[in-house]
Amino acid sequence: MNTEVALKGLVKIGYLACIRVSGVQAGAFLQSQLTSSFIDLSPGRAQLAGFCSAKGRLQASFIGWKQGEADFILICAADLLAAALKRLSMFVLRMQCRLSDASAELGVFGWAGTEATPPNQGLAVWALRESDGGTAIRLPDAGQTRLGLWIPRFEAAVRMDGNLTLTQDEWRWLQVSSGLPIIEAKTVDMFVPQMINFELLGGVDFGKGCYPGQEVVARSQYRGTLKRRMFLFDCAAQASAGQEVFGSVDPAQPAGVVVNAAPHPQHPGSSALIELKLSELQRGTLHLGDAGGPILLRRSLPYDIALPASERL
Repeated sequence: MNTEVALKGLVKIGYLACIRVSGVQAGAFLQSQLTSSFIDLSPGRAQLAGFCSAKGRLQASFIGWKQGEADFILICAADLLAAALKRLSMFVLRMQCRLSDASAELGVFGWAGTEATPPNQGLAVWALRESDGGTAIRLPDAGQTRLGLWIPRFEAAVRMDGNLTLTQDEWRWLQVSSGLPIIEAKTVDMFVPQMINFELLGGVDFGKGCYPGQEVVARSQYRGTLKRRMFLFDCAAQASAGQEVFGSVDPAQPAGVVVNAAPHPQHPGSSALIELKLSELQRGTLHLGDAGGPILLRRSLPYDIALPASERL
């Protein structure tokens, strides 16, 4: 499959939604709950963050930033919004902050293009620009294509409807190709952050204080116990989040699971981010769904993963 597909434009992303965390202790609350540091997050920067169980397994993933003096916005999968709000709210206790669903006021758009494509100009990865029209956030690139999020004010979003030139599936394919994982309802409680490369994308701060699951996450990092990682694959069939992957050498048990997937924009089939046992990288072939299912062909991620020499692509 051709991995360099020229896609450019804007699309409203229905599978992402927004949470607002407001109050004088909003930053301190997020600092105590998420894998990234929010207490000193600068106004010009967004970041990836995870919300873990006590066992270090991701319950949700967020792209978050500070808005104004005391508010923070968290973008997450729309099918996890209610559950994430409920679970996070359980930990507020007496802290002076409040969580609410902000999706009605904040739509999420995805943009793709080049350095010269608005609102790409001048933004480094995870940089943020606020304007009267809304908020632009630069995401990791998908090959030669630059990606980002655009969160407009409601009136601006209505005026933008005639300028949408990408489909949601096209933008999701670009997000998958960029190697940026999003926890969905079907993958809750499956992964320690490093299993899906969170720390390689700035989603884990190992120098911050405690948060749920912090000991497990730190132990995975420093004791060399991590035996699974996320990789990028193409497949001639349609993959979906939560779908199991099997290896030809040991077909009796799953070798991995699909994190995110999207139809390929130019060919039959799909591309998928797959969390996989490292031991399966160079053993036979990998298949979607069962050991006799469609074969998976590995592609290079846009960032490096340190692997033993025997398991490198």
